[in-house]
Amino acid sequence: MSLTILSVAYPLAEVSPDSTGGSEQILATLDGALHKAGHRSIVIAPQGSKVAGELHPIPKQQGVLDDAAKARAGNAAAKAIASVLASQAVDLVHLHGIDFPTYMPEPGVPVLVTLHLPPDWYPPEALCPTRANTWFNCVSDSQQSACPPDATLVSPIPNGVPVERLAARHAKRNVALFLGRICPEKGVHLAVEAAKRAGVPLLIAGEVYRYAAHQSYFDTEVAPRLDGSRRFIGPIGLARKRRLLTAARCLLVPSLAAETSSLVAREAAACGTAVVAFPNGALRDTVEPGRTGFLVDTVEGMAEAIGTCSTIDPAACRAVARARFSETTMIAAYLALYARLATRPAP
Repeated sequence: MSLTILSVAYPLAEVSPDSTGGSEQILATLDGALHKAGHRSIVIAPQGSKVAGELHPIPKQQGVLDDAAKARAGNAAAKAIASVLASQAVDLVHLHGIDFPTYMPEPGVPVLVTLHLPPDWYPPEALCPTRANTWFNCVSDSQQSACPPDATLVSPIPNGVPVERLAARHAKRNVALFLGRICPEKGVHLAVEAAKRAGVPLLIAGEVYRYAAHQSYFDTEVAPRLDGSRRFIGPIGLARKRRLLTAARCLLVPSLAAETSSLVAREAAACGTAVVAFPNGALRDTVEPGRTGFLVDTVEGMAEAIGTCSTIDPAACRAVARARFSETTMIAAYLALYARLATRPAP
């Protein structure tokens, strides 16, 4: 059965295979998979996005991404959704943004909302809507266990990574890596402190989004800690990510939030690289202590673990990634869910 799926990105973030944000990466992966499988993929995302299917762009917000910008972007997304649904026969709408309640479609077409962030980051009423044919899925068991008991949840679909495309061979270097959004909850400054305590260089790859809090955090907490051995290199694409992850001594994930999946920790495993992380959220389920990395509770513990990462076998990390984190498994689960929800009769 050929499907037409309308995917809606968080309206402040561009979508592409090289996106930094996890929700944008997953949307891009599913868009490409739908197109490859012969389905019709329609994507609503900001101008500048790169998709395999049909892009219906909304204006890219300029300047600081404040509440006014969020409101403008949400209104643009709502108008774009209404326009597509009025002119196209859509089988399912798949929403990915944290602000999805502001542009939830009118009753009728089935809607799937993937919760990419901790459940308590959403308004409680958002996860228990009165709209019929509205379904939610989490990206890990730990995330689902934190959801309200009366939420209309389907089974979790764990995030997957392109294990085959991440396969590479580069000699290991004595350098630690941080990769992700540069914001307070990711604990970037703690990665810098741990690397200094361990006496190893650190590369920080990621994007400082135009939120005032993110820019202030970088300016006051991250930049002053940088030096000749601990450097910020900005956002990177897949090819450079693969090279850096494969060559790194370890990946540091000092996240202070309850991670729902941690795509980058899974990418590191696929590249044969140990992960040293705080045991928050799904990181407890992603990192296998002593086999694919270490879970620690403090900066001091992170520094000590950096020194023992040479005991982690890259081949074992890659084997775990192939068995547990393949995007092929994730794609198959989403395509099956799309087909099931698209044909579900209205109550």
